[in-house]
Amino acid sequence: MQSDLQVTERSGDGGLFTVGNPVTHWSVRAYKQVDYEVRVEDDLLSLGNRAILEDVAEGERARRLVVVDSVVDELYGTRIRAYFEHHGVEYGLLVLKDGESFKDMRQVLEVVKALDDFGVDRRREPVIAIGGGVLMDIVGCAAGMYRRGTPWIRIPTTLIGLVDAGVGVKTGVNNDGHKNRVGSYFSADRTLLDRTFLATLDERHIGNGLAEILKIALIKDRRLFALLEQYGARLRGERLQPPADGGADPAAEVVERAIHGMLEELQPNLWEKVLERVVDYGHSFSPVIEMHALPELLHGEAVAIDMAFTTVIAEQRGLVTSDERRRILSVMTGLGLPCWHELCTPKLLVPALRDTVRHRDGQQRLPLPAGIGSAVFVNDLTEDELESAAQLLADLHWGDVR
Repeated sequence: MQSDLQVTERSGDGGLFTVGNPVTHWSVRAYKQVDYEVRVEDDLLSLGNRAILEDVAEGERARRLVVVDSVVDELYGTRIRAYFEHHGVEYGLLVLKDGESFKDMRQVLEVVKALDDFGVDRRREPVIAIGGGVLMDIVGCAAGMYRRGTPWIRIPTTLIGLVDAGVGVKTGVNNDGHKNRVGSYFSADRTLLDRTFLATLDERHIGNGLAEILKIALIKDRRLFALLEQYGARLRGERLQPPADGGADPAAEVVERAIHGMLEELQPNLWEKVLERVVDYGHSFSPVIEMHALPELLHGEAVAIDMAFTTVIAEQRGLVTSDERRRILSVMTGLGLPCWHELCTPKLLVPALRDTVRHRDGQQRLPLPAGIGSAVFVNDLTEDELESAAQLLADLHWGDVR
């Protein structure tokens, strides 16, 4: 009887590994390099700015499918059409419904149909997504599935898209009442960040994005927290636009620090092989709160409620002082964010934590603030703690304690 013999054949990265003679076992190991760009660009829709079409040579005939949400179409549709017409680009424009309530597979399949109808070239004609975080998740999900990978370009038009949804590689849509239950990791070729789009956002949607900036501040950046503490209301009111007089521009530093902090955490762990992620702060209870409250709460508002709740848990554990808790909740209020919601009760929080445990492979891996600007992970949060913290947060909301 012939004994097994391991044979290894390598070609390029990874390799093909075989066992036996004759071979009875094959193992394939391959690696895929991820290379994408996030870049600040001012006034992208100016006819003289070719950043959107930088991969198209002057005079070259080009085709592009452009996907926007209904809000973007109303505000910028005329300029978007004029831009592509000016540059002689044959384009198709798909307008999707806006809002978390429409973030589902039906919209993904609308994009897939548009890709087919337009006849997108699989490699040379990147799909262009111009809109908020919901739109980018939908288009990214479709691009990742269409012909198993079609290049795409992101142009976020909301603050939450600029600092959060537009800088990572995750795509996903809601399904069966669950937040982002279906999705994949598929990076855009490049993301172009233009703060001028924020000028048309209402203050509530500015606050929605500021919640994700506050997340980065609380778990890793005391300087960013200080900026939000000092300038939060101004940033919201001025929609993070550069000052007209050319003076100091705290919004630029706030956006830069938020994006850099997010990418610092994502880059070593793009596929979430490590499930202890500080950027999950504010995202342990908020998915369930958000989906149960739809359409009342925006994503960032649900994240803020989660952060307020877990700040109280951290205070009860001695990780955050009462003064730090007051400062944190005060900054939230200054950013126009809620610190409490009637759904923040054990009835919802206990199953939310159970769902998070399933999502994090059987452990809580719950990030909690440790002071302001750092975080720790815990795995021993109890239902009694949930109930106690929920009651304290409600009492703080109604002014029963300070």
